[in-house]
Amino acid sequence: MALKSGKLHRSHPLEFGRAWVCFQKKKKKRTGVMAPTVRLQGVSDELQKVLDANMDEAPARRRAREAFQDIQLGIDHILFKTPCDGLKMKESYEVNSRGLEIFSKSWLPEVSRPKALVCYCHGYGDTCTFFFEGIARKLASTGYGVFAMDYPGFGLSEGLHCYIPSFDKLVDDVIEHYTKVKEDPEFHSLPTFLFGQSLGGAVALKMHLKQPNVWDGAILVAPMCKIADDMIPPKLLTQILIGVANVLPKQKLVPNKDLAAAAFRDLKNRELTAYNVIAYKDKPRLRTAVEMLRTTQEIERRLNEISLPLLILHGEADIVTDPSVSKALYEKARSSDKKLKLYKDAYHSLLEGEPDENIIQVFSDIISWLDEHSLKDTSC
Repeated sequence: MALKSGKLHRSHPLEFGRAWVCFQKKKKKRTGVMAPTVRLQGVSDELQKVLDANMDEAPARRRAREAFQDIQLGIDHILFKTPCDGLKMKESYEVNSRGLEIFSKSWLPEVSRPKALVCYCHGYGDTCTFFFEGIARKLASTGYGVFAMDYPGFGLSEGLHCYIPSFDKLVDDVIEHYTKVKEDPEFHSLPTFLFGQSLGGAVALKMHLKQPNVWDGAILVAPMCKIADDMIPPKLLTQILIGVANVLPKQKLVPNKDLAAAAFRDLKNRELTAYNVIAYKDKPRLRTAVEMLRTTQEIERRLNEISLPLLILHGEADIVTDPSVSKALYEKARSSDKKLKLYKDAYHSLLEGEPDENIIQVFSDIISWLDEHSLKDTSC
């Protein structure tokens, strides 16, 4: 096995994999290619140093978010134009049963009892403190109690950035957190709904498969039931990466496309993704990619086991997660109460990356469904 003229020559798959990893490391060292550093307009040199720091561990991410929070909430995006007057917001850190410090946040109507609880599962490399801040405010302003958490290794929670050693354990961590929320005497009699975006859709579905009778419904926005074929490396390389992941699970070596370009249709909103300063922007880690792939394959096999009320929303032009599998979920799920909304020409990020009028329409569809199902559960 050797590298010649910049090309890989294969003898044995494992040897090929090791050489490919070595080649990528040398290339990275030679070119200095890291996650792209973006110079944001109006940011001081001192603050830019905070943003340019290595975000692999939670303390650096927390410093960046603390330093940048006011700037984030002041950007020109429709999500941040929802006032927070009349809302109670709380942030907290709590150590879970695995000894990991988990960040969470809640948004509640200040004077009225919530109609229901909405428990959020965020997407890949994302957090519940940027775009979701605006989504949560909108939902809470219409009467819902909204709860969110960052998974271990994501956002402000403890752990290596965007590293998923076990998708099942991640799902168990989310179940543990939201079980405590649901058991709070203030809320335990309320209807409870899951809200999963992208990878969070896979988390929500796995939660349901582990707890078939616990939730009153789920809203799935571009759920990761299958990663679009264009986002997956060629089959041979995928098999090699799976093998190498057993040896170098944390390495950032999986080829990927520009997610902002793939997910955000509106160019102005696409530019604003740079302000999500603690979002993961590097190549996927090997074990994370393998766990995501295996999870989508499992969910695709088990679509007919899904039985809770569903609202599935997907952009027809989504090239990140496959809208055809959302159609299959709608067709195969055992749920008697299910609804599929497909949005013509829309990309992956329906609530963040579309033109304003489209975002307003998606919100309207979500709130209408929640209102209908919250009243239904209250009357039962």
